[in-house]
Amino acid sequence: MSGSLVLIDSDTASSSASISLGGLDWDSSYDVYMVVINDMQFVTDNTSLGMRVLASSSPKITSDYDTSAKVLRSNATFANNALQDYDRTYLTYIGGSNVTEESFNAVIYLFNMNNASEYSFNTFEVSTFQYTGVLEGSQGGSVYTVAEAHNGVQFFAGSGNIASGEFKLYGLTK
Repeated sequence: MSGSLVLIDSDTASSSASISLGGLDWDSSYDVYMVVINDMQFVTDNTSLGMRVLASSSPKITSDYDTSAKVLRSNATFANNALQDYDRTYLTYIGGSNVTEESFNAVIYLFNMNNASEYSFNTFEVSTFQYTGVLEGSQGGSVYTVAEAHNGVQFFAGSGNIASGEFKLYGLTK
């Protein structure tokens, strides 16, 4: 029998400073979680999307996030991005925009979230379509280098707010 997705939490952004998934709605009975972000846009032009883990429903704002990704662009050559000891996981490297025609989408897998003796980590696949017709895709991952249990994730814009978008957290069953 193949696995299935069980919806744990969801939220729709509307000029939101941040979106948190899990927290009080966290279900610790899964080994792997999946976050889906659909059709997200920013209020502010030229900004990035950050992600942090939650512990006791509060975001961990420490410089313990390491991220690496391969970025592919339709108008330029690829880029290799790596960030060590940052206060967030960067899910976008080139600034997103507040233009209506733009769209940000992502699928993020979360691992070791419930294990207090291991690092929580994730893998992500992101696609962004810019109003100029440029398509950007990135694939990578990040790790929060503190061994502790986590009960969700928070998303936020580097500057300004998240204008719109659907955010969903699923548990993966075996």
